[in-house]
Amino acid sequence: MRLGYFTMPMHPLDRDYTTTLKEDRETIMFCDALGYHDAFVGEHLTDTAESITNSMLFLATLIHSTDNIILGTGTSNLTHAHPVHIAAHAAMFDHLSEGRFILGISPGTLMSDREVLGILDEDINKMFTEAIDVIMAIWGRDAPYKINFPNNRWTVTTEKSFDPAYGTGIMPKPYQKPHPEIVGTVVAPFSKGVIEMGKKGFHPISANFLIDKWVASHWGNYAQGCEFASRHADPADWRVARTVFVNDDHATATAYGKTNERSPYRFYYNQLLYKLSKFGRQGVFKHDPDESDNTVTIDRIVDDLVICGDVESVVDQLLAFRETTGPFGELIIAGMDWVDEDLTKRSLQLMAEDVMPRVNEAIGETWER
Repeated sequence: MRLGYFTMPMHPLDRDYTTTLKEDRETIMFCDALGYHDAFVGEHLTDTAESITNSMLFLATLIHSTDNIILGTGTSNLTHAHPVHIAAHAAMFDHLSEGRFILGISPGTLMSDREVLGILDEDINKMFTEAIDVIMAIWGRDAPYKINFPNNRWTVTTEKSFDPAYGTGIMPKPYQKPHPEIVGTVVAPFSKGVIEMGKKGFHPISANFLIDKWVASHWGNYAQGCEFASRHADPADWRVARTVFVNDDHATATAYGKTNERSPYRFYYNQLLYKLSKFGRQGVFKHDPDESDNTVTIDRIVDDLVICGDVESVVDQLLAFRETTGPFGELIIAGMDWVDEDLTKRSLQLMAEDVMPRVNEAIGETWER
């Protein structure tokens, strides 16, 4: 089982923007030194807490500051730009990183992002699907492209200006062939979107804010999509994100991970609970869809979703989680704000050097980059 890293990020609103950007970069450089397989970064245009506006631009600053870690958009919001921009920029990034690149994609659901872009009333799922089809066509065809799919808002062609002798009218293709690995985040129980990922050959990342049994619901749907496309469903392609904090001292881990009012994990889930509840989406935290909204409290959420403790305890909790979900190929650790830099880095270190080797030994697997 591989070990990866993901950050939205999620910072307190009063923190200095320049400082948090530096910290977010430093965390990924630290993960690279520890041997983490990949790192994913989210993006929002209009969220002070989740403050990276373009994940691809941010990750580009890390290409030459890291050696091995694969850099992934987590995710590029396809409704925020013309698919030509995504296809061309992703292809260039893939070359700049010499293949250390994963393209994570999503519709981009934050209401304020949609409003500022003037797409508040658009069907973003339709826009998303249309953008995917165009991006894949750009990478799969040669100029002048002549992309004009029925009921798709984007027509892409360079027929009038195509001049191969001078290189005009031609977009770059990715370094990786036929294209980088494409992943999508799965954020709902029994997601239908993950079926489509299986059909298209994309790989799923199950969100860290879903309880164990809802994560377990994703694999069957993904396998169904793969079967539809006559493609083998390999658990190694399934990434699962979890919120984990480990420390040498169990009491310290419990306080920092769950109970202390300054815990970055409590802040993280307070933010998510407020944002999701505002639009009636707090059901992701429920044990049963028919539960009352009143049962969804911050204390229960952190108890359900934060895996914390000393090394032995965290290993046991991760193995119990895997018993519920079944095998998966990568555990992705969700990044938090640096309330305490030393505790943050020690947790990442213990995950790489102690927890994952023990987990892999227990399940009979080994992994090296």
